[in-house]
Amino acid sequence: MSLSRNQIKWVTSLQIKKFRQKYHKFLVEGDKIVRELLENPEWRISELYALEPWIRDHGAGQEPGTVFPVTEEELKRISAMQTPNQVLAVVDKRETREDPEVLQKDLSIYLDGIQDPGNLGAILRIADWFGIRHVILSPETVEVYNPKVIQASMGAFLRVEFPVLEIQELRNKYPEVRIFGADLEGQDVFDHEASPGIGMLLVIGNEGNGISDPVREILEGRLTIPPAATASGAESLNAAVAAGVLCAVLRRAYARDI
Repeated sequence: MSLSRNQIKWVTSLQIKKFRQKYHKFLVEGDKIVRELLENPEWRISELYALEPWIRDHGAGQEPGTVFPVTEEELKRISAMQTPNQVLAVVDKRETREDPEVLQKDLSIYLDGIQDPGNLGAILRIADWFGIRHVILSPETVEVYNPKVIQASMGAFLRVEFPVLEIQELRNKYPEVRIFGADLEGQDVFDHEASPGIGMLLVIGNEGNGISDPVREILEGRLTIPPAATASGAESLNAAVAAGVLCAVLRRAYARDI
């Protein structure tokens, strides 16, 4: 049976932030990520739209009336992707949770006004790769449930907590946590000395403006990635690339034992 006009309108509305907020739902697309969702009890899929072969292989066990077979053309009409991949899920949002013990003892990331969905998705992947459990977002940072962020995260949003908090709220709740910002004028990250048993928050600033003044005032220090002696003119690194390099260095300093 073909999708109705109302179904198409409903699903595509979730590509827009105000409707995601209104209905507390978001979209996840692609075979691999949706199969991961099906195996994760912390997330609830309310509707599945998929090609019939995919439903035969993976759709068993879903609640009656929640799985809708679609043609490739229909999938294109409801998809936010240029090249849809077999299945689209409508998923209930869930509250993300802080783990105070982890925040107080381990390495975490704070994103101060990151606007590019691709950067946020990539940073979630980086955190997942290095076993960093929290990527905390300032209220000005792009929403995780943006379809482009979800796609760029490649499923990392399932394994990383991403609460939205003001930096001052974090400072008040966890006064012992050391807060350092990524900055071109900072200390060489390779010279940074970790404090065993004390958590660290790594701040990554906005792509164009860097770390905001209210956040900068709270920093204990600033860290930079030194260029090679043979570098020939690059002014800076992309926010996600910088986060990846810094996390690779700091993960060794803040080896997790929690």
